[in-house]
Amino acid sequence: MHYRAVETTGEYVARLETGADWRAEIEALAADVDAEAGWFTALGSVRDAELWFYDQAAMEYEPVTFEEPLEVAACVGNVGLLDGERFAHTHAVLSRPDGTALAGHLNAATVFAGEVYFRAFAEPLERSHHEPTDLDLWL
Repeated sequence: MHYRAVETTGEYVARLETGADWRAEIEALAADVDAEAGWFTALGSVRDAELWFYDQAAMEYEPVTFEEPLEVAACVGNVGLLDGERFAHTHAVLSRPDGTALAGHLNAATVFAGEVYFRAFAEPLERSHHEPTDLDLWL
């Protein structure tokens, strides 16, 4: 296990703009508060979504697209730097009207309504290539 202590610089709440991209809005929030790292939780609803599932054997993401309104029952993630740019690593549990749940890495979604809690960290966290998983991870 690799770890380090983090200090926070602030805690923020935000309402995401209807029609915007969910993940891009979180990255914009981090930029607005001058945070290159942080942790967030969110909820709301989206008009569509693209979830990714990481195939561990093939070591690549498999996208699944949903062109339908979905509730964001839970969303959690972190912000770090990837190739020098803010990147919101976002996971979500989405639900359909019948209660069926869909979950995975939220790559993209169009906001219908969204509320976010963001805790900014003082120091940047840079993602770098992790050979055993072929992923870009913290530390």
